[in-house]
Amino acid sequence: QVQLVESGGGSVQAGGSLRLSCVRSGDTSRSYCMGWFRQAPGKERERVAVFYTEGGSEYYANSVKGRFTVSQDNAKNTVYLQMDSLKPEDTAMYYCAAARGYYGNVPIAKEADFAYWGQGTQVTVSS
Repeated sequence: QVQLVESGGGSVQAGGSLRLSCVRSGDTSRSYCMGWFRQAPGKERERVAVFYTEGGSEYYANSVKGRFTVSQDNAKNTVYLQMDSLKPEDTAMYYCAAARGYYGNVPIAKEADFAYWGQGTQVTVSS
């Protein structure tokens, strides 16, 4: 069992930056496929970034590629989503998720593959 708690959301003007954090607790001894997702009001949940806690290749949605970067501190069981050059269309609730299993060299795990989810943190970008 894994528990995930996100933090770091807030309000920022377009062009600004935010860094989201996700602390993983519970069974932290295993490796996981981690994901960041987001959901804007009235829209479906969107996969933003996916990566392995063991490192390796990362997946980014085209909409955030070049602006968002994932990182992790395994000693703290924490993963991060650095968001730069934010746009109003980035406004959404952001969720951290964890999955067991291997989803390819570039992890393309889908939403349904993730068994563990955080409660979300709101990001609002104003123009």
